[in-house]
Amino acid sequence: MALVVLLRGVNVGGHRRFSPVALAERLGHLGAVNIGAAGTLVIRRPVGRRALRAELARALPFDCEIVLCDGREVAGLMSQEFFAGQRERRDVVRFVSVLARAPRQAPATPFDIPDAGPWLVRVLTRQGRFVVGMYRRHMGAIGRLGALDRLFGVPVTTRSWRTMVTISALL
Repeated sequence: MALVVLLRGVNVGGHRRFSPVALAERLGHLGAVNIGAAGTLVIRRPVGRRALRAELARALPFDCEIVLCDGREVAGLMSQEFFAGQRERRDVVRFVSVLARAPRQAPATPFDIPDAGPWLVRVLTRQGRFVVGMYRRHMGAIGRLGALDRLFGVPVTTRSWRTMVTISALL
Protein backbone atom coordinates (compact mmCIF):
# COMPACT_ATOMS: atom_id res chain seq x y z
CA MET A 1 0.00 0.00 0.00
CA ALA A 2 0.98 3.64 -0.37
CA LEU A 3 3.07 5.68 2.03
CA VAL A 4 1.98 9.11 3.24
CA VAL A 5 4.67 11.76 3.71
CA LEU A 6 4.06 14.65 6.10
CA LEU A 7 6.80 17.27 6.27
CA ARG A 8 6.77 19.18 9.53
CA GLY A 9 7.00 22.98 9.65
CA VAL A 10 7.39 23.76 5.95
CA ASN A 11 5.85 26.58 3.89
CA VAL A 12 4.59 28.21 7.08
CA GLY A 13 4.83 32.00 7.28
CA GLY A 14 7.61 32.14 4.72
CA HIS A 15 9.75 29.70 6.72
CA ARG A 16 11.33 26.69 4.94
CA ARG A 17 9.69 27.53 1.64
CA PHE A 18 9.81 25.16 -1.30
CA SER A 19 7.60 24.00 -4.15
CA PRO A 20 5.66 20.86 -3.19
CA VAL A 21 4.65 20.47 -6.84
CA ALA A 22 8.32 20.41 -7.91
CA LEU A 23 9.10 17.89 -5.16
CA ALA A 24 6.29 15.61 -6.37
CA GLU A 25 7.60 15.91 -9.92
CA ARG A 26 11.12 15.01 -8.77
CA LEU A 27 9.64 11.95 -7.03
CA GLY A 28 7.44 11.09 -10.02
CA HIS A 29 9.18 7.72 -10.44
CA LEU A 30 7.65 6.81 -7.06
CA GLY A 31 4.15 7.82 -8.12
CA ALA A 32 4.25 10.85 -5.81
CA VAL A 33 1.07 12.92 -5.57
CA ASN A 34 1.22 16.35 -3.90
CA ILE A 35 -1.61 17.38 -1.58
CA GLY A 36 -1.72 21.15 -1.04
CA ALA A 37 1.13 23.42 0.03
CA ALA A 38 1.92 22.07 3.51
CA GLY A 39 4.36 19.33 2.51
CA THR A 40 1.97 16.40 2.19
CA LEU A 41 2.58 13.67 -0.38
CA VAL A 42 1.18 10.26 -1.18
CA ILE A 43 3.78 7.82 -2.54
CA ARG A 44 1.90 5.24 -4.58
CA ARG A 45 4.71 2.94 -5.75
CA PRO A 46 6.59 0.52 -3.49
CA VAL A 47 9.66 1.99 -1.79
CA GLY A 48 11.39 1.30 1.51
CA ARG A 49 11.03 3.89 4.25
CA ARG A 50 14.79 4.38 4.61
CA ALA A 51 15.22 4.88 0.86
CA LEU A 52 12.29 7.32 0.76
CA ARG A 53 13.66 9.34 3.68
CA ALA A 54 17.06 9.55 1.99
CA GLU A 55 15.54 10.66 -1.30
CA LEU A 56 13.39 13.29 0.41
CA ALA A 57 16.39 14.60 2.35
CA ARG A 58 18.35 14.97 -0.91
CA ALA A 59 15.46 16.68 -2.67
CA LEU A 60 14.62 19.24 0.04
CA PRO A 61 16.66 22.47 0.28
CA PHE A 62 16.63 22.29 4.13
CA ASP A 63 16.46 19.80 6.99
CA CYS A 64 13.03 19.05 8.41
CA GLU A 65 11.17 16.37 10.30
CA ILE A 66 9.85 13.77 7.84
CA VAL A 67 6.88 11.81 9.18
CA LEU A 68 5.87 8.69 7.26
CA CYS A 69 2.61 6.79 7.68
CA ASP A 70 1.45 3.60 6.09
CA GLY A 71 -1.58 4.18 3.89
CA ARG A 72 -3.42 1.41 5.73
CA GLU A 73 -3.05 3.36 8.99
CA VAL A 74 -4.58 6.47 7.43
CA ALA A 75 -7.37 4.50 5.75
CA GLY A 76 -8.20 2.84 9.07
CA LEU A 77 -8.29 6.16 10.87
CA MET A 78 -10.50 7.77 8.25
CA SER A 79 -13.00 4.90 8.37
CA GLN A 80 -14.06 5.98 11.86
CA GLU A 81 -16.69 8.53 12.89
CA PHE A 82 -14.92 10.83 15.34
CA PHE A 83 -17.25 13.76 14.68
CA ALA A 84 -20.56 11.87 14.60
CA GLY A 85 -23.45 14.02 15.74
CA GLN A 86 -21.44 17.25 15.46
CA ARG A 87 -22.32 19.66 12.69
CA GLU A 88 -19.50 21.39 10.87
CA ARG A 89 -18.95 24.98 11.94
CA ARG A 90 -17.13 27.77 10.14
CA ASP A 91 -15.31 28.81 13.30
CA VAL A 92 -13.95 25.33 14.06
CA VAL A 93 -11.39 23.30 12.09
CA ARG A 94 -11.23 19.52 12.43
CA PHE A 95 -7.68 18.19 12.45
CA VAL A 96 -5.44 15.15 12.69
CA SER A 97 -2.01 15.49 14.24
CA VAL A 98 0.50 12.75 13.52
CA LEU A 99 3.13 11.90 16.08
CA ALA A 100 6.59 11.39 14.59
CA ARG A 101 6.89 8.17 16.61
CA ALA A 102 5.15 6.40 19.45
CA PRO A 103 5.09 8.62 22.54
CA ARG A 104 6.68 7.64 25.85
CA GLN A 105 4.00 9.64 27.62
CA ALA A 106 0.46 10.35 26.56
CA PRO A 107 -2.16 12.47 28.27
CA ALA A 108 -5.58 11.00 28.80
CA THR A 109 -8.11 12.08 26.18
CA PRO A 110 -10.26 14.02 25.68
CA PHE A 111 -8.71 17.30 26.83
CA ASP A 112 -8.82 21.00 26.02
CA ILE A 113 -6.10 23.60 25.57
CA PRO A 114 -6.15 25.74 27.58
CA ASP A 115 -7.53 23.50 30.31
CA ALA A 116 -9.47 26.38 31.90
CA GLY A 117 -11.75 28.86 30.19
CA PRO A 118 -12.86 28.70 26.57
CA TRP A 119 -10.99 26.03 24.61
CA LEU A 120 -8.89 26.88 21.57
CA VAL A 121 -7.80 23.30 20.86
CA ARG A 122 -9.93 20.30 21.77
CA VAL A 123 -8.30 16.87 21.51
CA LEU A 124 -10.96 14.18 21.18
CA THR A 125 -8.86 11.01 21.03
CA ARG A 126 -5.51 9.43 20.24
CA GLN A 127 -5.24 6.27 18.23
CA GLY A 128 -1.69 5.06 17.91
CA ARG A 129 0.26 7.89 16.31
CA PHE A 130 -2.86 9.88 15.38
CA VAL A 131 -4.39 12.63 17.51
CA VAL A 132 -7.85 13.77 16.39
CA GLY A 133 -9.44 17.01 17.44
CA MET A 134 -10.71 20.47 16.62
CA TYR A 135 -9.37 23.98 16.95
CA ARG A 136 -11.11 27.33 16.84
CA ARG A 137 -10.32 29.83 14.12
CA HIS A 138 -8.71 32.19 16.60
CA MET A 139 -5.40 34.07 16.67
CA GLY A 140 -3.98 31.90 19.47
CA ALA A 141 -5.19 28.48 18.33
CA ILE A 142 -2.41 27.55 15.91
CA GLY A 143 0.24 28.44 18.48
CA ARG A 144 -1.57 26.26 21.01
CA LEU A 145 -1.30 23.26 18.68
CA GLY A 146 2.44 23.44 19.41
CA ALA A 147 1.66 22.29 22.95
CA LEU A 148 0.94 18.83 21.54
CA ASP A 149 4.71 18.31 21.04
CA ARG A 150 5.29 18.91 24.73
CA LEU A 151 2.27 16.95 25.93
CA PHE A 152 3.13 13.84 23.89
CA GLY A 153 6.90 14.27 24.16
CA VAL A 154 7.54 13.81 20.42
CA PRO A 155 7.39 16.04 17.33
CA VAL A 156 3.87 16.40 15.97
CA THR A 157 2.67 17.60 12.57
CA THR A 158 -0.93 18.64 11.96
CA ARG A 159 -3.19 18.50 8.92
CA SER A 160 -6.84 19.42 8.48
CA TRP A 161 -9.41 16.65 8.44
CA ARG A 162 -10.19 17.60 4.82
CA THR A 163 -6.57 17.01 3.83
CA MET A 164 -6.75 13.56 5.41
CA VAL A 165 -9.99 12.86 3.50
CA THR A 166 -8.18 13.78 0.28
CA ILE A 167 -5.28 11.49 1.17
CA SER A 168 -7.59 8.57 1.93
CA ALA A 169 -9.31 9.03 -1.45
CA LEU A 170 -5.93 8.51 -3.15
CA LEU A 171 -5.11 5.31 -1.26
